[in-house]
Amino acid sequence: MRARRAGHLARSLGAVAVLALGLTACASQEPESEEAALFQYDQPNDPLEEVNRGIFQFNRAVDTVLLKPAAQGYDQIPEGFRNIIGNVLNHISLPVILVNDLAQGEWERAGDSATRLFVNTFTLGTGDLVPKRHPYHQEDFGQTMAVHGVDDGFYLVLPIFGPSSARDGVGIVADIFLTPWTYVDGTTTFSLTTLGVDGVRQRHAALGKLEELERDSVDFYARMRSLYYQRRQMKIDNTLDAGPDIATTEETIVSTR
Repeated sequence: MRARRAGHLARSLGAVAVLALGLTACASQEPESEEAALFQYDQPNDPLEEVNRGIFQFNRAVDTVLLKPAAQGYDQIPEGFRNIIGNVLNHISLPVILVNDLAQGEWERAGDSATRLFVNTFTLGTGDLVPKRHPYHQEDFGQTMAVHGVDDGFYLVLPIFGPSSARDGVGIVADIFLTPWTYVDGTTTFSLTTLGVDGVRQRHAALGKLEELERDSVDFYARMRSLYYQRRQMKIDNTLDAGPDIATTEETIVSTR
């Protein structure tokens, strides 16, 4: 099992796939100095920066018009129902996580995922009956490629999906087609719908936090890019897991996939 490097972080926001991943996952990092955020990756591989900045602004507009209001509406749902939604979304993600655990040779974590998938099936994913010794975590195909030596390539900001890289962009597509739910109706509709709901959940967790991060940033684009790379490396090293246990807490620590 590969080494886990220590890192300073609190809890991450959770699953990453739509704009909420791109915007709010970065906001889950612990606060750091502006200088550290901008210069920890002092030579970012960002040959498409001009295009990426344009897409970044587009995504922020989508967040303002659509995602943030949806998250504010989600906040009106009673906490108990939000917990159920979180449990179901976590459960739905487990088949892909298990496949990637196995592909990375992470046998202990694969055991955790298999246990959670089996046990929580009896609640249809709505409850969490699994002991804490089998914690929920995330893995994705981008991480699997990284473990097997695939470089992240150049930085990308994807429309709607947010900060990514050449490698992780491929990983997003692979994970959509790896999930068995993609084949429920023969399309990607189910998978994309669950990603969208999860995006609202993640944006809800970052209400107020993302705005604070932007206020504290000299260059918000560069700050998010740096935090993306830091968070992504932590996930690859397994020093950053998928986020708060939605069954027990929705806390978010302010400071990306």
